[in-house]
This record gives sequence, C-alpha cells and structure tokens, in this order.
Amino acid sequence: MKAFVPNFITLLNLLSGGIAVIFAVKGDLSTAALFVFFGIFFDFFDGFLARKLNVSSEMGLQLDSLADLVTSGLVPALVLVNLIELSILPWQDANCFLPYLGLLVLLCSAYRLAKFNISTEQSQFFIGLPTPANALLIMSLPLVLDYQNSDSYNALILNPFFLVVVTLLSSFLLNAPVKLIALKFKTWNFSENASKYILIIFSLVALILFKFAGIPLIIIFYIMLSLINPPKNA
Repeated sequence: MKAFVPNFITLLNLLSGGIAVIFAVKGDLSTAALFVFFGIFFDFFDGFLARKLNVSSEMGLQLDSLADLVTSGLVPALVLVNLIELSILPWQDANCFLPYLGLLVLLCSAYRLAKFNISTEQSQFFIGLPTPANALLIMSLPLVLDYQNSDSYNALILNPFFLVVVTLLSSFLLNAPVKLIALKFKTWNFSENASKYILIIFSLVALILFKFAGIPLIIIFYIMLSLINPPKNA
C-alpha cells in the first residue's frame, strides 16, 4: 500500500497540470500559474516520499515524467503562446505563426525528460535546467503582469522580442550540457551543502524584495552559481 503513496502524489501533480491547461487555454494565466505551483510542490514531495519510504520504482519514474510533461512542459508552452499573441496583437497579421514558437518549450521539455529517464549520472545533480525550474521562470511572467502592475515590467514582458528570446533561451537551457545543483541533502552540514544553502537564502531574499519578479533572478542566480561551483559526482 505504501508503494502507491508517492504515485498518488505524482497523480496530484498531473491533476494540477491538467487544471492549469484548462485555465491557460481560457487565457487565465495567473490561475494556471497557481496550479503549476501546486504541481511543482507535489512533484518535489513524490520523490521525497519515495526515497523516505524506500519505494522508488521504474513506474514511478515514468509516471513522474509524464506528469512533469504536462505541468512543467505543456502549460508553460501554452502561457508563452498566449503572451506572444498578446504582445503582437496591435499589429498582428491573421496568418502570424509567431505565437506557436512557444510550443518549442513543450518539445524541448519532452526531450529533456526522456534524456533524464535514461540517464545514469543525474542522481546528485542535473544536466540542463530541470523542467520545474523552467516552468517557474515562465509562469512568473503573467504573475508579474497581473500583480505587480509596473509600466517597466509590463513593457518588457509584453515585448515580442523579449518573449522570443525567453522561449529560445529556456528551450536551450533545458538541454544544455551543463551540470546544475540539485537540492538534495544527504546531510545538513553547511560545508558540504554551501551552494545549496546560498541558493535558498538568495531565493528568500529575492522573493521578499522583488516578489514574483524575483523568480527569474533566482533561476539566473541558480545557473550562475552552478557554473561557478559545479556540482560533483557523489
């Protein structure tokens, strides 16, 4: 019975992603972001529980990736499609296909998850940006628009060139051949986990100071910290 507990949490991730898809299609991007955050929360705890209960399985790994593809792949792609469409609305051609560029994130997320499933070296670190981190980056954009209502933020986020760059950069980072820190703790020793503690502290400060606009700063800092102090094999 306990073997099903992590899988049930994974299904809650998938359910959250499915609900987020519905809201994203309706254009309610902030509510979609909320359910993506729920999904990422469940995504963190399914693996944690599987390790604690010692019930990790191949089925759980595959189910987790399928849920992530929806919550952290499809929903961010749909959000980018919506945002790009909004950004080009004043001069949009009826046959403009630019918004569909956002679907590149879906394709790259699927490829990244498939690579992760067959990888034998990503137990203590990630190679490429994890899909949940990429989803947080993208889902922060509509939240900044809706809740921080700054002319400078709005002008930047609703700039089609900015959105195209975000789409291409995030798609690249998902499969970039770089080692990134994984927030997995074998011990709580500071010297062994200095980079992880620094990342957590920076994240809290960035969220307090910049609110949702701090999320992109956290992802940028996460990548830079990983490049400066690359995680090592266990």
